[in-house]
Amino acid sequence: MDQRAIITFCLLFLTLSGIQGIPHSRTTRCSCIQIYDRPVNPKSLKKLEMIPASVFCPQVEIIATMKINGERRCLNPESKNVKNILKAISKERSKRSQRNQRKA
Repeated sequence: MDQRAIITFCLLFLTLSGIQGIPHSRTTRCSCIQIYDRPVNPKSLKKLEMIPASVFCPQVEIIATMKINGERRCLNPESKNVKNILKAISKERSKRSQRNQRKA
């Protein structure tokens, strides 16, 4: 092999080995790709996560984990059904905190 070719190969190899990619984090983009728009029965919910809008994702995301199969669904935060569920959860939490304050 030609000496120039070897030097060029070594320089190219050293240059490329120093380049690192930027890791993609879950927090750098929206979690919800597809929105589930049909009404959801609150009794079928195992867990409900609300991710506020941020620099990385401009919309509020609501992710529901279902009891039966553990399926995760992105719900439409603007739907009346989801707003009612969130309101009911908020009421329940405030009742719980009032009971806990009375006990203390």
